[in-house]
Amino acid sequence: MSDFAGLRVLALESRRGAELAKLISNYGGESVVAPAMREVPLDSNTEALSFAEALLAGKFDVVIFLTGVGTRAVLSVAETKYSRDDFISALRRTKVIPRGPKPIAVLRELGVTPALTVPEPNTWRELLQSLDEAANARPDFRLHGARIALQEYGVSNPELIAELTGRGAIVTRVPVYQWVLPEDMAPLQSAIRELASGKIDAVLFTTGIQAAHLFQVAAEMKLEDAVRQGLRRAIVASIGPTTSEELQRHGVRPDLEPSHPKMGFLVKEAAEQAAALLVRKRNVGTAS
Repeated sequence: MSDFAGLRVLALESRRGAELAKLISNYGGESVVAPAMREVPLDSNTEALSFAEALLAGKFDVVIFLTGVGTRAVLSVAETKYSRDDFISALRRTKVIPRGPKPIAVLRELGVTPALTVPEPNTWRELLQSLDEAANARPDFRLHGARIALQEYGVSNPELIAELTGRGAIVTRVPVYQWVLPEDMAPLQSAIRELASGKIDAVLFTTGIQAAHLFQVAAEMKLEDAVRQGLRRAIVASIGPTTSEELQRHGVRPDLEPSHPKMGFLVKEAAEQAAALLVRKRNVGTAS
């Protein structure tokens, strides 16, 4: 068996749910799509507007973009009050550091060249390591006293902020959008009941927020322990270390992370390893 061979595979993806369902089907799985979140703009964009104003005034040494969606959102907010060309020009005068390929793609569209490239798996740890290496090699990249704007996504990253401020940086958070539960909760609630009753064979997590929301809703349904048990008998595939950390906070150890933190690799490698993982988890035991 080199594919899912009819296994029921739960995907909690929202924006790319249809694409993920098709991938699962292409690899022989029966997809169960239950969006666990949706993106909504913050009620107030004052932080993003204040960031744009400060950037135009040359008050930042470094701007860090953590997500592609967030990068576009910052530009959209800035355009409500300031010239697009002026904002892009201000970015070009500043050291701009994208965390991964998605914000890099947006910056390329704007004609903004990243000051640093962060290696895979593109977590905040690789970002910090890249900053440290640059600071050691180049005096103009020193972090002590550097004024850093940090575009946030969904939730804040207190660990990254603590590490940056611990190095003497002055960090300004720029929250642009947040994650909330989906408007239609029925698919997620149905998936939780199926997972709790052992009817799901594999679960694909593409962001840590999916795990947080899964357990939040499961707790409200009084099925948290049953869901955790269902995950222990199913294949748990995490797209990368940040998502794995969130799963581990809920007492779930992922069975695999793909060789590259991309959706296609996640599905392909989960399908390839499905048979061996299920043998290990179900026949040897569920202690993991």
